[in-house]
Amino acid sequence: MTATVSTTSTFYASVRQQLDDIKASGLYKTERVITSPQGSQIRTADGKEVINLCANNYLGLSSHPEVVAAAGEALSQRGFGLSSVRFICGTQDIHKELEQRLSRFLGTEDTILYGSAFDANGGLFETLLDAQDAVISDELNHASIIDGIRLSKAKRFRYKNNDMADLRQQLQAARADGARFILVFTDGVFSMDGTIAKLDEMRSICDEFGTLLGVDDCHSTGFLGATGRGTQEHHGVFGKIDLITGTLGKALGGASGGFTSGRSEVISLLRQKSRPYLYSNTIAPAIAGASIKVLDLLEADTSMRDRLESNARHFRKGLEQLGFDLKPGSHPIIPVMVYDADKAQELSRRLLELGVYVIGFFYPVVPKGQARIRVQVSAQHTTEQLNLAIAAFAKAGTEIGILK
Repeated sequence: MTATVSTTSTFYASVRQQLDDIKASGLYKTERVITSPQGSQIRTADGKEVINLCANNYLGLSSHPEVVAAAGEALSQRGFGLSSVRFICGTQDIHKELEQRLSRFLGTEDTILYGSAFDANGGLFETLLDAQDAVISDELNHASIIDGIRLSKAKRFRYKNNDMADLRQQLQAARADGARFILVFTDGVFSMDGTIAKLDEMRSICDEFGTLLGVDDCHSTGFLGATGRGTQEHHGVFGKIDLITGTLGKALGGASGGFTSGRSEVISLLRQKSRPYLYSNTIAPAIAGASIKVLDLLEADTSMRDRLESNARHFRKGLEQLGFDLKPGSHPIIPVMVYDADKAQELSRRLLELGVYVIGFFYPVVPKGQARIRVQVSAQHTTEQLNLAIAAFAKAGTEIGILK
């Protein structure tokens, strides 16, 4: 039997067919264009001003005047870019200062910067663990954690989302399998649900088994906890987490860049062996300078995270009173469950017409049958903006038949 010979033409035909299949299933994702700075209100490409409820701009710092000014000052004094990786010619004083400031903020000994949080997770597991070791991962962990673990030769175990009994079972299985070192790793906050990981219980269980505990705190650093130190502060285990990965691209200014923070010897090993660190340019000086200013603002007082907490509570209460099905919680991620992908997109489109910018999430970003609108509240939102958005949800939800 003669094998079919593929050509470049058949490859491109296959790609087009995959795209057609995605569109036919109602799962095709489109990008909306905005023409203004990020903020609680933004301007779309058609010139319309809309209330923005889908950015990770938790503290409203993406276009904060002091942060923008700090970025401009760093740009003027340190240039546009370093054109190099860190160990060759890509480290400036402000990069070292930012690492020190992050370590102080997070209660760790040292911190290493990456081009993104995806890179931080991508360069973590392979560097620290090998085939003798094991990683135990929450089933709903972010794609960057999953991909990072795949790059490692460590044995892989997975436990049910935030299920401490199943975590314990997987730890027992890893020990029975003869694992040398075991690292339990979780999202601090699961971004599609707003669920907060039980780090206090996890710390106790890991101590019982003598294992390491790591957390990706991208959706909590800067605002969760009494002073914004993240999930570890929220659960009373500040300074007791072995590894913290995070981002500068959400609450901490919203630009780009990531980091890993922990014990000094671990961070030193990452500097020697972590591939995304060794083979990617360092973050731009403007980002480093602006991020230092962000930490200045956060350490001065808690007004922004306090405002965010109040806004999230207000908006969640408003949607609950309307009768929307919300994922329970207190995080500023508020998932409005629609379940059907087409209906989620229809709700998203109608809300945009009513002046509210949100996005429908559906498979493969969330499981099939779990489509939703993921609302993300910011400290920058005014009460008037939130009330207008609640009214728009009421109108659109009724028109589409989600509300009775």
